[in-house]
Order: sequence, then structure tokens, then C-alpha cells
Amino acid sequence: MADPRFYSNRGPVSLAEICARLGVEIPVEAPADAWVVDVATVDGAGPEHLVFCAGKAGANLLPRSLAGYALVESGLSIAPPQRMMILKVASPTSAFGTVARLLYPDHGLSQWDQKEAISPAANIGECVRVAPGAVIGPDAEIGDHTCIGANAVIGPGVAIGRNSEIGSNVTITHSYAGDEVLILSGAQIGQPGFGFASGAGGHAKIPQLGRVIVQDRVEIGACTTIDRGALGDTVIGEGTKIDNLVQIGHNCRIGRHCVIVGQVGVSGSCELGDFVVLGGQVGLADHVKIGDGARLAARSALAPGELPGGQDYGGVPARPIKEWRRQMAAIARLGQPRKQNVG
Repeated sequence: MADPRFYSNRGPVSLAEICARLGVEIPVEAPADAWVVDVATVDGAGPEHLVFCAGKAGANLLPRSLAGYALVESGLSIAPPQRMMILKVASPTSAFGTVARLLYPDHGLSQWDQKEAISPAANIGECVRVAPGAVIGPDAEIGDHTCIGANAVIGPGVAIGRNSEIGSNVTITHSYAGDEVLILSGAQIGQPGFGFASGAGGHAKIPQLGRVIVQDRVEIGACTTIDRGALGDTVIGEGTKIDNLVQIGHNCRIGRHCVIVGQVGVSGSCELGDFVVLGGQVGLADHVKIGDGARLAARSALAPGELPGGQDYGGVPARPIKEWRRQMAAIARLGQPRKQNVG
């Protein structure tokens, strides 16, 4: 469910209205007064919530969900729990976007109407320093001894802990940051993730209703971007250090004390264990899972899947470092000129 601190839910919405918007029939077992209160993840839903399942793998998760309503691809044959009403649609992702926009019409970038640079509704701690041009929105919380740089924007409801430093021209929305956090100039935290439902008519934006959670003693480099989750949270673990010009997609979970070097790109829904190291320009496709203590050499890349921890890796696709070095040496030898026999 979306955090009410950042998002205003216009629900509940009747199931009849949702079905009309989606162009589907109301399930015959649905009561006349059926209402949908919110959208949620499969694992976090309750009886008044609607979830969506992309593909057969997603639909197979439904038996463990407590959701009352589910959007499922029309061609799939599934046996949902008796308590769950199924809405079969051509594209569950696109249909979810329609319902989410109905419940959260104001899901976009933070907007607020205030004349003061610092909202009188913000909660500012002791000995906080705010540089000229900074804007702090209503209900934001800034902990004691924290510094806010020039022209930084702290959106409504954002909470930042004690002894933190937010650089100039940083924008933070839909986020919680802990104590002793350092965010360098130009970083963008909590912007909407890159999520679309593609079809014949183009690409429809999927509302991003999650948050970014930055734990204690995290450092985030200049011009780095960390997108908020689609429904859940993007999490940056305690003590992690992120270099300049890094992109971290929505719903990623970065473990504790990781090191992410410049120009790394982490796609959505990736999971990094504790003490993972990503060298410069490493690229991770979506849904990659990396175990504790793994280290990837610069310019390595991974397709969706799992990578065991406790080892060093390199190459495209990334493989154990010794294997990669042997392959690179063999390729180098292939490129050497042959020695001529002198008779």
C-alpha cells in the first residue's frame, strides 16, 4: 500500500466502476456493494486490496495472497483461492496502471503550493543549517545538526535524520533518510521509476507509489539517481557508499556496507547482499540477485538471475574471475601474429 505521508488515496472505488474502466464483466460472485480500497503487492495485500500478476509465474503466487481482487492475463487458466475475485484482462500491467491512477490521481512529482521557501508545517530540528534557495515542503522532518545545501528541494513528508548533509541542487521526494547520511550535489532521490505498460497505442506510465529508504551512514555521490519503488520500497542499506553518476532503479534492495563505483547501472527489482562491490560501469539487468560479499570487476554485466556471494567475478556475462582472466588471455593469444618458420 502507498504511504499516506506521500500519496493521497481517493478510494475506495466500487468494483463496478473499476470493471467499467477496464472494459470487463463484473465477476458473477461479486456482491453488489463490492469496493476496492487500495492496490498492493501480492504478499502485502488484504481482502479489500487489488493486486496484479504478470504472466503464469506471477499468477502462481496468488494462492498465498490474502488479496480480495486480482488482475490476471485473460489467457491463463488458474485456480485462485475461493476468497479472491479474478478480473481477466489483456494486460494486467496496463490494467493495474488504470486502477492505480483512479485511486491515486496525484501520483506524480511532488507539487505543493507555498509562498515560503521553508513550509511552516515542516519540522526542523535544532542547529539545522539551510543554505539560500533551499525549499522544504510541508510535513518534512529535518533532524538536529543536519545541513541543507543551496537550492536543494526537500519534498513534502520527507524525513532526514540527524547529522546529515544534503548537497546543493539535490532533490529528495517520497523518501526517508537516516542519521549521518551524505548526499552530494545534484543527486535525485525518490523520483518515479521507469515503469510502463507498452501496447499498440504506445507506452502508458505506471504510477510509482513506493518510497526510497536510505539507512544510516549511507553516502550518495553527485548526480546519482535512486528511483522510488513501484509499490514497495527501494532500500539502500546501512553504511553503503555510492559513487557519482550511478543509476539505481525502482524496487532495488541494496544491502549493508556495499560499494557501488561510478557509472554503475542497476535495473529495477535487483537485490544486492551485504558487502557487495560493483566496479565502474557495471550493468545489472532487472531482477538480478547477488549474494553477500560478491565483487564484480569494472564493466561486468549480468542478465536476470542469481550470482552466489563470496567470490570475484568479471566479464559479460559475469563469471568467476579466474575463468574470465583465462578466457581473456586466450582471446589475446588468438590475436597475436603467427611466428614464421625459417627453413
